[in-house]
Amino acid sequence: MSSRPIAVTGIKPSGTPQLGNLLGMIRPALALRERYDAYYFIADEHALTTVADRDELQRLTDEVVATWLALGLDPERDVFYRQSDVPEVFELAWILSCVTPKGLLNRAHAYKAAVDANKATGRTPDDGVSAGLFNYPMLMAADILLFDAAVVPVGADQAQHLEMTRDIAEAFNRTFGDTLTIPEALIDADVAIVPGLDGRKMSKSYGNIIPIFASPDDARKAVMRIVTDSRPPEEPKDPTTCNVFSIYKHVAPPDDVEAMAKRYRAGDVGYGEAKQRLADVLEDQLSAPRRRYEELLADRAAIDAVLAAGAERAHPHARQTLDRAKRAVGLSR
Repeated sequence: MSSRPIAVTGIKPSGTPQLGNLLGMIRPALALRERYDAYYFIADEHALTTVADRDELQRLTDEVVATWLALGLDPERDVFYRQSDVPEVFELAWILSCVTPKGLLNRAHAYKAAVDANKATGRTPDDGVSAGLFNYPMLMAADILLFDAAVVPVGADQAQHLEMTRDIAEAFNRTFGDTLTIPEALIDADVAIVPGLDGRKMSKSYGNIIPIFASPDDARKAVMRIVTDSRPPEEPKDPTTCNVFSIYKHVAPPDDVEAMAKRYRAGDVGYGEAKQRLADVLEDQLSAPRRRYEELLADRAAIDAVLAAGAERAHPHARQTLDRAKRAVGLSR
């Protein structure tokens, strides 16, 4: 086992990958490989709380695997596995549940949001709330603690998840001795928050996305729909308030970004040209990954082989941690 600290990143199968995912999560997560041993897993068991169709779950899983492989994840270098292929996760989750106060789970954001939504519409608090949703933080804690993660990259809005994992691990260690590694949240304030076509944060829920693997024509059409004001090309503009530039600065080379900003301020560029430049940059960067993505989805056997090999690499560490926890609680000698 390597002496480098471990970073664990969970990836929930959730539909069409978009530019905000690439810049806000995928690239920063892949950059962790330079400092950590990187473990990346497909959280397919977590997806069962929202996906109730087997074909859809398999399609979403294939898409997210193909996305990460196409965008640079190296299964020879990184540990890349499907959560459901590592049964040690679920055994550890049960052990952890026996030391976790129910009150802690009551405070989880997703559960509280479901309860609040029910109350707002006059339904009973737990109407439609599955045990899976309620126990979601427990499974997430097992995902992290099983591999002795030193750090877990999270957004500021996800910090509670990591805090709950720390609380669970600390409760276990107080009861059974120093057994589980206490992880730290890795919150990068410089991670890109990419605006969508309407200026709000790019999100599928807002319908304002630029899909990573859209055809060149569809991607260009999406870019041309970015909302701007009506100022003519010759009028000086503040690039920091322009939705087009706010995306361009995240994807174009720094020198090009600086040059475009000067043209904005000088009244030397119109929004139509700026959109075309943005579409050109996206095509330059994403055409090769798009071809790789399409090749992978056409060869599901290759995807299955990558996941099987990743599970084999994950098992030794998972088994070692689970054995340690089982000895601590008295389930093995």
